[in-house]
Amino acid sequence: MNQQIEKKKLPNIKNIIIVASGKGGVGKSTVAAGVAMSLAGEGYKTGLLDADIFGPSVPLLFDLQDAKPEVEVRDGKQCLMPFEKYGIKLMSIGFFIDTKQAVVWRGPRVSSGISQLLSDTYWGELDYLVIDTPPGTGDVHITLLQNFETSGAVVVTTPQQMALADVKKAVDMFNDPQIGTPIFGIVENMAWFSPTAHPEEKYFLFGKGGGQSLANEFNLPLVAQIPFNEKMGESCDAGKMAELLTDKSIKAAFNQLFNGIISK
Repeated sequence: MNQQIEKKKLPNIKNIIIVASGKGGVGKSTVAAGVAMSLAGEGYKTGLLDADIFGPSVPLLFDLQDAKPEVEVRDGKQCLMPFEKYGIKLMSIGFFIDTKQAVVWRGPRVSSGISQLLSDTYWGELDYLVIDTPPGTGDVHITLLQNFETSGAVVVTTPQQMALADVKKAVDMFNDPQIGTPIFGIVENMAWFSPTAHPEEKYFLFGKGGGQSLANEFNLPLVAQIPFNEKMGESCDAGKMAELLTDKSIKAAFNQLFNGIISK
């Protein structure tokens, strides 16, 4: 007989959204940041946790590379105080490690670190906490999904077949009965390239239709197709996430993703 797993409900956080992908390099962190910004922009109290132990991106995306969180006593215990930008409360494992050096952690330390980061951060009242997870289906995902109550997941892919093969594993992970976390839908990132000078033009550099075929295979909605342009990389590298959503087509895609989450 399988023993029922008791998941921890974090107080004062109404919903936890997992952003995942079995494949690295699909822009998952940018999608997670965009989701958080969309939620905050609609007036929801929002947090973003960067749980990518081996490749944290939040410090770069939000121009906080040298930031170190303060520790304060709240409700009788020492808590990590998140940074706040664009109305989003931010916490990242990258605030505590030297990003120039490799993180060599075994599984138990990874699990312990993520649990502590999630539980010891003073989030306050949140409508949504978005968690950016690392590629793959490893210790971070198991820790989050088996130990904490989550509202659902967004699975990110790019159109090409090489990405889809790995992303399918992430979908299988969430569908595992021991995990029991619903998938809000598939996000196809870098769906096409549109030059900023000619936004009506579409160039399918990484193939076409991959996200829809994945969604069809698992009977899931394709909640958004996010295009890209030559300015996206510059904005992300400069820590200017707000500029990302000034592009009409990109903002429209994130609005679709936002609606796909809220409707669930």
